[in-house]
Amino acid sequence: MHSILRQILDGALSASWPEQIATVLGLLFVWLAIRENLWNFPVGLVQAAIFGWVCFQGKLYSDAVLQVVYMAAMVYGWWHWTHGGRDAQPLRVQRLTAAGVAGWTAATLGLWAVWGTCMHRFTDAALPYWDGFVFAGSVSAQWLQARKAFENWIGWIVVNTVAVGVFWVKEYYWFSVLYFLFWLMAWSGLRAWRRSWKADHA
Repeated sequence: MHSILRQILDGALSASWPEQIATVLGLLFVWLAIRENLWNFPVGLVQAAIFGWVCFQGKLYSDAVLQVVYMAAMVYGWWHWTHGGRDAQPLRVQRLTAAGVAGWTAATLGLWAVWGTCMHRFTDAALPYWDGFVFAGSVSAQWLQARKAFENWIGWIVVNTVAVGVFWVKEYYWFSVLYFLFWLMAWSGLRAWRRSWKADHA
């Protein structure tokens, strides 16, 4: 345990300022999303731009491309949260049907297989399949969040579990700790959005 804490401390002290800014903005972004606050979108856009650049420099190409996808999904989500409700009202938390869950799961696994294979064969990407899983799962979860679907938090719990290991192996200790905090916050988001959905359907 002591050696792990020492690695985290050393990584924190040696982290670049973009890593540190992306870490702080990432935590703020998720906190705002849990609270269903629209400010999560502009904060997330800035965080994704910085995070993507750091990942590109570290040859985590899947994560770099992922940030571009995030930015597109956030722009859409920003609009959808404000205009997607009935009678032009703010969008409420939604739930997927059983068929919807099965469809999203199959699509995510399919994207993972295709993307991971492409990264492995055509690039010098580090950890192509593990990084590819983070990419595929995050695309799915971010899109569900843009649609304000409750199940996005389940996706984030799974994705963040894998991402902690990916960034730790790449020695991005700040980002590894960040994704562990994201993992904890995803559980908080799951509970908060469940309460919100139940309140709307009471």
